[in-house]
Amino acid sequence: MMKNKSIFVACDTSNLIEVKKIIKQTQTNKLKIIPKFGLQFFYSKNGREFLENFKKDFWLDLKINDIPQTALSAIDSLKDLKKCKYITVHANGGLQMLKVVNKKAKSINKDLKVLGVTILTSLNNKSLKEIGHTKSVDQLVLEQAQLIKKSGCDGIVCSAKEAKMVRKKFKKLFIVTPGIRLPGDIANDQSRVMTPNDAFKNKVSGIVIGRSLIKGNIKNNTQKLINHLNK
Repeated sequence: MMKNKSIFVACDTSNLIEVKKIIKQTQTNKLKIIPKFGLQFFYSKNGREFLENFKKDFWLDLKINDIPQTALSAIDSLKDLKKCKYITVHANGGLQMLKVVNKKAKSINKDLKVLGVTILTSLNNKSLKEIGHTKSVDQLVLEQAQLIKKSGCDGIVCSAKEAKMVRKKFKKLFIVTPGIRLPGDIANDQSRVMTPNDAFKNKVSGIVIGRSLIKGNIKNNTQKLINHLNK
């Protein structure tokens, strides 16, 4: 049962030795844990080269957000990353950008899933007002989910708090939620956090865990996650 849950570990460091350690120590036959690489690692000196030769599935979390042609070219420049199975683009880029990115991604690799990123989990209603939005987080996430679905992209990234509402409206969408913490862990810079079990109760397809897994003893933390999911 647990093997069916998509778990992504955020490899948020530019240290190659640390990344190798995270990947090795989160491997377990109880769960399928896929590494997620963000801007910090991808921009680092050895990051891209490492991913070029990486032999297991991974998620490249670049949150591409630009004019359609630039976004399309960015995807095209990643085609040598053969094991990249998930890539993120920002819903803020608009429908046309989402469409061309998805089309390009599928032409490179039919198994490459394009996930549209909605409102970042570090933001809340107050921060949205500061940016100039008049709608609430919930309203914006639902509208962006609609846009992502319309574009043909494979899934959506939103906080676990909005996942229930998104799932209600979009029964088959692949929904991944960051901002996940094991019980008792602090929220840090995330505004909208939840435990893994609560997120799965909200019918998410997958979760992203960073600090709760990679800070301290990774093997122990992974076991804690397994115990938590078994409850």
